Amino acid sequence: MKRARFVTPARREPLAQVVYYEQQEPGLGARFTAAGEEATARALAFPLAGSPATANTRRVFLKDFPFAVVYRPEPSGITIIAVAHHSRRPGYWRVRARDG
Repeated sequence: MKRARFVTPARREPLAQVVYYEQQEPGLGARFTAAGEEATARALAFPLAGSPATANTRRVFLKDFPFAVVYRPEPSGITIIAVAHHSRRPGYWRVRARDG
C-alpha cells in the first residue's frame, strides 16, 4: 500500500493556515484542510502527474487556495516536503528537498 510521509516541518505548515483561514471566515479552515487532503490524495494516486519542480520534486495545487503540496515520488508512495504558498518565500523548502 502506497503512503504519504510528511517531513516534520511540512506536517506543521498547514496548521497556521487553518487557524488564519478560520479567523477570516468560519468553516474556511476546514475547506483548506479538505483541499490539502484532496491534493495529497491526488499526488499519492498519480505521483508523476504533478508539475515538476526543483530537486526532483513535484507539485500539486490546492483547489481554491494559493498553495501547493510539494512532494517527491518514492517507491513506497510520496514524501511531502512542503505545503507552500504560491508567492510567499519562494523556494524556502528547497533545503528540505536536498536534505531528504
